[in-house]
Amino acid sequence: MDLSKVLEQLRRELAHVDAAILSLERLQAKVARRERPSRTLPELRKANPAPKAIGRRQAGGTTTSE
Repeated sequence: MDLSKVLEQLRRELAHVDAAILSLERLQAKVARRERPSRTLPELRKANPAPKAIGRRQAGGTTTSE
């Protein structure tokens, strides 16, 4: 058994484990930000009601399709 080969393999595995840990930490940070809702949809609608659109027929008053 060659000790240098074993050490090389362990170093490669260590690099893979470090990369996996880093990926999981990043994923955890993203999930933590997404889980905290700032407001619910009904609260947003009450705070900022949508403006009412004025259609062509409402603005003109009469139609010319007689």
